[in-house]
Amino acid sequence: MELIQPEPAEALAALLGVPLPDVEAGLPLLWHWVYLLDRPAQADLGPDGHPVRGGVLAPPGPGRRRMWAGGRVRTTGALRCGEPATRHSEVLSTTEKHGRSGALTFVVVAHRIRQRGQVVVDERQDLVYRAGSALALSDDGPEIPPAEGEWALDVTPTLLFRFSALTYNAHRIHYDRDYSRDVEGYPGLLTHGPLQALAMAEAARAQGAAGDLDFEYRLVSPLFDHQGLIARADGATTSVRDRHGRQTATGTLNLGERHPGSAAADR
Repeated sequence: MELIQPEPAEALAALLGVPLPDVEAGLPLLWHWVYLLDRPAQADLGPDGHPVRGGVLAPPGPGRRRMWAGGRVRTTGALRCGEPATRHSEVLSTTEKHGRSGALTFVVVAHRIRQRGQVVVDERQDLVYRAGSALALSDDGPEIPPAEGEWALDVTPTLLFRFSALTYNAHRIHYDRDYSRDVEGYPGLLTHGPLQALAMAEAARAQGAAGDLDFEYRLVSPLFDHQGLIARADGATTSVRDRHGRQTATGTLNLGERHPGSAAADR
């Protein structure tokens, strides 16, 4: 159980440069990701910074690299600051496959957050553990400036580090450039999947999305710090692209009832 305090929400708003909502009326979509966090002991972390024991999910084998592939979040009430909440997590399924890069393990994890005796956030996270080295992506083509209705987030090593700290994510590919390049084989620091999903959710919030929501999203291609992040929302469809136009994330948002007291953010 955790008392939902306003400080993490205030920190997230400042980090993203977005309006702070009325946190006592309810947090925006995906802002629960800065609450009810797992905080494993340092001794339980592997060389890559991910927990190897003591949590809901452990890697299926040594040397397997973890990727956040997507998920679905349903809100059925407002998660409010100033009140306690609980989170229950469980592994729903594990599937073994073989891809071009080697063995793949697909894991589906469920998280349910309760407050005031009811489920207010029902979430499914799709994770992939893979073997083999990363595939470097080139920056082919000219840069495409943000169009009207697009939101460009300035992705810097500092922003990635602070987002990692705010979400208690110790995975070194997000803040340790030498590790990301020399061990995992990436051309830069990897931009978090949850950060891309949040950018899509915030683009939708700027257009008025509020209340009970059902958001399904996929991470379709790696995004690195030097490639930028440009999000947009067109009705129920959301997306993230890099500054060259390559799409890296997509989402579909089903709008529900507006919560009393909630207000869309203007940017």
